[in-house]
Amino acid sequence: MRNAISLVLDVCGVLIFVAIGRASHAEPGDLAGIAQTAWPFLVGLAAGWTVTRAWRGRADALVPAGVGIWASTVVLGMALRVISGQGTAVAFVIVTFLFLALMLLGWRLVAWAVTARRRPHRASH
Repeated sequence: MRNAISLVLDVCGVLIFVAIGRASHAEPGDLAGIAQTAWPFLVGLAAGWTVTRAWRGRADALVPAGVGIWASTVVLGMALRVISGQGTAVAFVIVTFLFLALMLLGWRLVAWAVTARRRPHRASH
């Protein structure tokens, strides 16, 4: 169940990125437009889940799952945008890199912090 929630959070993070980006450029929020913008990043996300084998372990872990998924989403997403003739201006690449770090790594960092707080602390001697 934990990994299913992790996957949903990752997909939502990509879709939020796409929705905000389309809205900031006054592009329509219709399903076809969102799908056209999102598919390269969703393919990159799926590849990241596959390469890191996140479904078999701790998909909510910052390292290695989170970092691998984030890197794959950005790199493969950008490569697929180039291949499909979509834009990859330097500013867009930078925003993508940072925003997807916030979306894909941010929730994992929060989950880790919450989990760490709940763990009993051992006295060191």
